[in-house]
Amino acid sequence: MVELRHSSSIGSRATSSPMKRDDVSSPLFPDSQPNDDDDHDRHASKDRDRPSWYNFQSLCPFFSDDARVSPYNSRISLFFIFVIVLAGAISVFSIVNRLNAPYLCKKDGIVLHCPYVKEAPSLWENPYSATTSWKSCAERHDGGISDLPSENETNGYIFIYAEGGLNQQRIAICNAVAVAKIMNATLILPVLKQDQIWKDQTKFEDIFDVDHFIDYLKNDVRIVRDIPDWFTDKSELFTSIRRTVKNIPKYAPAQFYIDNVLPRIKEKKIMALKPFVDRLGYDNVPPEINRLRCRVNYHALKFLPEIEQMADLLASRMRNRTGSSNPYMALHLRFEKGMVGLSFCDFVGTREEKGKMAEYRKKEWPRRYKNGSHLWNLALQKRKEGRCPLEPSEVAVLLRAMGYPKETQIYVASGQVYGGHNRMAPLRNMFPNLVTKEELATKEELVVFRKHVTSLAALDFLVCLKSDVFVMTHGGNFAKLIIGARRYMGHRQKSIKPDKGLMSKSFGDPYMGWAPFVEDVVVTHQTRTGLPEETFPNYDLWENPLTPCMCKA
Repeated sequence: MVELRHSSSIGSRATSSPMKRDDVSSPLFPDSQPNDDDDHDRHASKDRDRPSWYNFQSLCPFFSDDARVSPYNSRISLFFIFVIVLAGAISVFSIVNRLNAPYLCKKDGIVLHCPYVKEAPSLWENPYSATTSWKSCAERHDGGISDLPSENETNGYIFIYAEGGLNQQRIAICNAVAVAKIMNATLILPVLKQDQIWKDQTKFEDIFDVDHFIDYLKNDVRIVRDIPDWFTDKSELFTSIRRTVKNIPKYAPAQFYIDNVLPRIKEKKIMALKPFVDRLGYDNVPPEINRLRCRVNYHALKFLPEIEQMADLLASRMRNRTGSSNPYMALHLRFEKGMVGLSFCDFVGTREEKGKMAEYRKKEWPRRYKNGSHLWNLALQKRKEGRCPLEPSEVAVLLRAMGYPKETQIYVASGQVYGGHNRMAPLRNMFPNLVTKEELATKEELVVFRKHVTSLAALDFLVCLKSDVFVMTHGGNFAKLIIGARRYMGHRQKSIKPDKGLMSKSFGDPYMGWAPFVEDVVVTHQTRTGLPEETFPNYDLWENPLTPCMCKA
């Protein structure tokens, strides 16, 4: 027994590593002790036969079955494992979150960066991923209980004149509903004031569906058709300064109305707000008020059924001009004499034309014209900054550079173009399938709409809204509202906003060839097609309703 214990102790001392315990000679076979060379060869062979994870065990003792590994080393190993697992989880979460993130472009200065998509670019549609990320959410929710007070329990009545053209009037109506909500006041149906340019006597009920307007907003604001009977001197509301609030600044915050207008309404019970063009801000009012403005614009303000039906007919004719279904483009061409004069930009023309335009500007805008000596430098500066309307010939070159073929069907929404047929000739030569509502419809079909100029403008508005591609050539409420509505409808339809600064630079470069020009136009306008983008501070909600009025799909 002594000999056996001695042999066992020798074997234990011969093993210097826990992994070598299999090599210890058994006490039942005392004559099988290996020599040093054999032991070295055997270890080398076992190292080759060890699995690949053995190296990891040597680096991370926690996975080793060595009982002599200290608790301190085990804790370090656990910590490293925890860090690795946490980093992996964060990476997976980040990837999933990025894949599920809605399509949203970000503006860096004047450059717009949009998410990468694998789809091939289309002439007629925005990327599919851009159209499935957002949905409209400003519509009313039926079935709820309204906490709106009765007409007699509100703080009073407000009355507004909706001035300007059709689209300026539309914005004023939306703002009037919002202001009535802010002050908990009853809104008297707005009056569409005759405009000096439009010279139109259209009433609200001549263009909009009054019953739908009042009913759709019944849970938001009290709206009445006329001044209440107890207010006998109605003319006073239109003429008396005691009944008018005139000190409302442009883009006023909601708090201004609460602090300055509401006390006067409570005192007088009925007040007129005049003027009311752009008298409510965007980023300085509560989100629910901006959402209400979208509800009015996109859901409550509907044109009369006969206007809607005629617009549907015109859009249908545009889609079937080739004998089969075809897409069509709507072009808002702002090159009327008044717009050209008001812009104070210089355009191609004869010396006689330029002289007549100078006289026209001097007559219509004498304060801006002065003696005319400063106008040339002003015109150059405005053109460099992209603040001049695009000429028909410039529009033709731009569209061709974007890739639209000669056969493109184009609906033109425009007044009488300054320069007439000669000015339109380059555009018609490059795109012969160019039509207006007067060419699509018969005189008999349009005669009922000629009673009100705004009815004709409403037809243009709806046909442009329904188009596959909308192209604006200059700013204004018409283009702004069209682009905003098409975004609200899901961003699918392209709404092209030309980079007029780029156009000015390119047209002014005598060394610019066609190929580099096309490349510049295509690259620049890839992100100028009405894609999802945050509303503030780059846009107001009429041109881009995403932030206050749309939700993640």
